[in-house]
Amino acid sequence: MKGKRRQHGADFKARVALAALKGDRTINEVAAHYEVHPMMVTAWKQQALAALPQLFSRLLVPMPLEAT
Repeated sequence: MKGKRRQHGADFKARVALAALKGDRTINEVAAHYEVHPMMVTAWKQQALAALPQLFSRLLVPMPLEAT
């Protein structure tokens, strides 16, 4: 009997992808730590890498500095 499929939120996926991107642990070690399949770690890592250029290409409005 198979278990019920888990749905992971964006915050969780981002934490896992960031852990994989750091490179201090293998994909299998990251997967074991977060209790997910290594293929999910790889997929989330690839999604994060694909989205990074868009993050930096957006026109960001600078926040005004407050005088202290």
